[in-house]
Amino acid sequence: MSAVAAGDEETWNEFRKLVTMTPGDLEKWLGTDESRSAGQHKGGGESTGHASGRRIAQLLRTRRADLTEDDYAHMRKVVGYIHRHLAQRPSGDVTDTRWRHSLMNWGHDPLAGD
Repeated sequence: MSAVAAGDEETWNEFRKLVTMTPGDLEKWLGTDESRSAGQHKGGGESTGHASGRRIAQLLRTRRADLTEDDYAHMRKVVGYIHRHLAQRPSGDVTDTRWRHSLMNWGHDPLAGD
């Protein structure tokens, strides 16, 4: 087992708190048209969030002892994105909004638990 780097414990805890979707739910969501149309697309390809979602599903299935520093770096990116995006919540019903869909690509359903 590799040694836990400074901050990895906090990163792990925050990632697990903010990523509210299961790997199966996330993968199912990533297969929808709504998922593919959300986020920023570079050159007409897959959006950054969609690609991140596939990586997040993989991370959720990885044993904690097997996570690499690159995995933790991606987890920190996910945590930062979710925090920034949550701060931009639009008013009103967000059920069918690009804002929610983008967050869901990153593994966070803001309506989970509502």
